[in-house]
Amino acid sequence: MVKIGIINYRMGNLGSVKRKFSLLGYDPVIIDTPGQVKACDKLVLPGVGHFAAGMDNLKKLSLFDELNEAVLIRKIPVLGICLGMQLLAGHSEEGDCDGLNWIGGRVIRFRIHDRLQHKVPHMGWNTLQIVNPHPVFDGIGPDDEFYFVHSYHVKLSDSSAALTETEYEYPFVSSIGKDHILGFQFHPEKSHETGKKLLKNFINL
Repeated sequence: MVKIGIINYRMGNLGSVKRKFSLLGYDPVIIDTPGQVKACDKLVLPGVGHFAAGMDNLKKLSLFDELNEAVLIRKIPVLGICLGMQLLAGHSEEGDCDGLNWIGGRVIRFRIHDRLQHKVPHMGWNTLQIVNPHPVFDGIGPDDEFYFVHSYHVKLSDSSAALTETEYEYPFVSSIGKDHILGFQFHPEKSHETGKKLLKNFINL
């Protein structure tokens, strides 16, 4: 069975991610130490909170170098969720901080003009528009909705890495992918059956 490792860098929502994979019949491992990374076939980088704090925690917990080795050298598939997706980028306005830089781009705060119609954070259910087809979205339709909660989004340096866009006053990149590296701005673990389908697709890649 595929061994899934969920990276614990003290930034929340580990339990809900673990439960979602458990509902699919898997027994994911919560990774607290660098040595645990080597035993995993797939990695998940979840997260809720501040970009700079997330990067600081990855380094303080000695996970930064181990994750770079696993993903960039050994090519272990990885999925970033919400803050985890943003950490895949090169830099963020939030804390003026460099990220993992696995997928080129920067993280910016929503540039919303109509704050009555579109509040920040963007919170609630929204659909995805597929801009670059990817097998992780097999079985996902244009009316399927996913749960979002975020104030920042990724602006890519290479548009070919955008898999989906979502409209919130303007279109923003809501999922990214490059080779074995994927990111979802939304929360599949909170998105009911459609979220389960996405996580199952990720396992099957």
